[in-house]
Amino acid sequence: MQERFADKMSDEKARHDTRLLGDFCALYCRGRHAGRARSPLASPGADLGVYGAVAPVVCDECADLLRYAEQRRALCPKDPKPFCSQCETHCYRPEMRDRMRDVMRYSGPRSILHGHAIDGVRHLLAGRAASRAASAARDKEETR
Repeated sequence: MQERFADKMSDEKARHDTRLLGDFCALYCRGRHAGRARSPLASPGADLGVYGAVAPVVCDECADLLRYAEQRRALCPKDPKPFCSQCETHCYRPEMRDRMRDVMRYSGPRSILHGHAIDGVRHLLAGRAASRAASAARDKEETR
């Protein structure tokens, strides 16, 4: 399992997505869990250097979510990987999906001020393209 994880994490897109999740979780944790003890993340992704020189500093609850998200991202069966919110296969457990949704809703808008403006624009453009493609596919199915 670890070899497969390491192999998947060698892909630059997977590393970028995981780094972004780490930044989002750290931002969320600083804002929503300010009174909790936080420490640098200890995870398989951090051991592989996915986060660079400094792992995200998060509380235990956010660390559990981030370790779970690393595994889900690395083992995603879709290629290319769609946005989880637009995927027909939900590989996150429902409670983890709800927690990640909270993280994204909180951190997404704030991330623009924390060095992720270009990622935000790319996300918006890719989301619109995916919505148009899904709509076109539904329309095509309805006309049959």
